[in-house]
Amino acid sequence: MGERVLEDCDLCDSPGGEVVWESDLCRVVMVGDRDYPGYCRIIVNQHLREMTDLSQKERIQLMTVIFAVETAIRTLYQPDKVNLASLGNMTPHVHWHLIPRWRDDRHFPNPVWAEPQRPESPCRRRVDGRQLGDQIITALRTK
Repeated sequence: MGERVLEDCDLCDSPGGEVVWESDLCRVVMVGDRDYPGYCRIIVNQHLREMTDLSQKERIQLMTVIFAVETAIRTLYQPDKVNLASLGNMTPHVHWHLIPRWRDDRHFPNPVWAEPQRPESPCRRRVDGRQLGDQIITALRTK
């Protein structure tokens, strides 16, 4: 368990988005999806395929970061709902998607990977990476 697999991995070979916060364990990146401002990935910095490849302490640390990112996103964007997903079928590297959702977004009520229900999402507030990083730090301090 936990050994590096010899394969091409997009999340090992690139940041995976705009890095807004990072620790030894993981990084938080903004995806930059026009329809879903605030869409982030939380990516483990070492190539592991499954959550159970992490130690118990690392699992707790990772979930603490995920909850801090959710808190930051809720504060900055005030979405109607937040979706959390950890799939990894296409990229078998431990990472989580955190996607703010609104009742009038392109895909609601379906997942963002489903067929769109509307041609586009309304224009929403944009926040730069520094603001999001600051909110994540604030959320981590209050936990």
